[in-house]
Amino acid sequence: MKRCRIGAVCMAGIWLLTAAPAVSAESAPETGAKAYVLMDGQTGQVVCESNADEKRPMASTTKIMTTLLTLESGGLDEPFTVDSEAIMVEGSSMGLQPGDTVTKRVLCAGMLLPSGNDGANAAAVRVGGDIPHFLEMMNARAAAIGMTRTCFASPSGLDAEGHGASAYDMALLAREALKNDDFAAICSQKSMTVSYGNPPYARTLTNTNKLLGMDDSVIGVKTGFTDAAGRCLVSAAERGGRRLICVTLFDRNDWADHEALYDYGFAAAQDYTVPLPDSLTADVEGGSVQTVRCYLPEPLHLTAWNGIPPEVRTTVEMPPFLIAPVEKGEQIGTVIYHCGRSETARLPLLAAESAAALPAEPEKSPLQGILDWLRSLFS
Repeated sequence: MKRCRIGAVCMAGIWLLTAAPAVSAESAPETGAKAYVLMDGQTGQVVCESNADEKRPMASTTKIMTTLLTLESGGLDEPFTVDSEAIMVEGSSMGLQPGDTVTKRVLCAGMLLPSGNDGANAAAVRVGGDIPHFLEMMNARAAAIGMTRTCFASPSGLDAEGHGASAYDMALLAREALKNDDFAAICSQKSMTVSYGNPPYARTLTNTNKLLGMDDSVIGVKTGFTDAAGRCLVSAAERGGRRLICVTLFDRNDWADHEALYDYGFAAAQDYTVPLPDSLTADVEGGSVQTVRCYLPEPLHLTAWNGIPPEVRTTVEMPPFLIAPVEKGEQIGTVIYHCGRSETARLPLLAAESAAALPAEPEKSPLQGILDWLRSLFS
C-alpha cells in the first residue's frame, strides 16, 4: 500500500504541445443550417462550423439531456404510474394516458425514438419531483459539461422563454450522453418494442432519425422541430474507429447536410500521436534519492484533420512531493489532455525508478536524553 502523501495536489506544469486552428469551414461543404458544428467525438475538437456559438432554440434535441438525467437517476426498470397532469402536453407523443404504468427505461425510449413530449414531462416529474426542479437539474448538468450558451426552460424542447443552446453546446451534450451505455443503445435503434399502458402491453416505437436507415455508420442521436427552432438534428457516426458528432440548427436539408459533413470529415482524418512531455521529475522526502524520474507508459493517439494537428494542452497533476518509499512503476500523478475547450483524456504518470525510505533513527533512552541535554549546556 502507498503511504500517504503530504500536501495538496498541485499543477506541476502546463504545456501547449501543438497550436493550430480548427479546420477551416471554408473547405467544408455548404449547408442550409443557420448554425452547425462537426466535432471530433474523442477530443471535442471542432472540425468545421458556422455560427456554432450562437444560442438558438433546439426543439426536441433537448430530450438528450432529459434522457441522460433519467438514465443516470437509477431504478430504470421499476414500474410506476405516470403523473396524469404532466403528460397532458401538446406535440409529438409516445401515447401515454392517465393511469399508465411505465418504467424510466421505457420513457427514455419514448423520448429518443418517437420524441414523446409526454414522456419527457413524465420523466421530469419522476426524476425531479416536479418540472421546475428538474429544469434546475438540467441547467446544473449543462454547466458541469461546459455548455456555456445553454438555458433549459423545457424538458421536452417545446418553445419556452429563454430556452436555447448553441450548436457547439449540443455537440458537447451528445458527446457526454454517448458515454452512457444505455443512452447509446437506445438512440441507435431504428425501432424498439416496449411495454406500457394500463395494464402494460407491447407496442413498437419508431425512431424519427432517418439517418439510421440512410447510413450504417450513424449511431444516433436525436431529431427536433418547432416553428421557432426549425428542423434540428444531432447525430453521431463512426467510421474506421473514429467518431464524429454533427449538429445542425434550423436546417431544412439536415439529412443530406449531415451525410455531406460526415463524408468530408472522415475523408479529412489522419492519425496523430501527441508528443510525450519532456522529462519530468518528482521531489521525494525521506528517501534514498531526492527526486525520481516520471514517465507515461504510452502516448496519446488522436486525429488530425486535413493535416492540421489538434491543439493540445497538457497539465500534469501531482503532489508537491512524495513520501518514500516510492516503487518503480507506481502511479504518482496524472497527465490531463485538453483539446479545444474540452478535456480529452487522462493518463497515469508513473515513477521510472524507486526511492527507498531512509532508516529511522533509533529512539534514545531517557538517560541518553539527559546526558545529551547536559552536554548541550556546556557546548
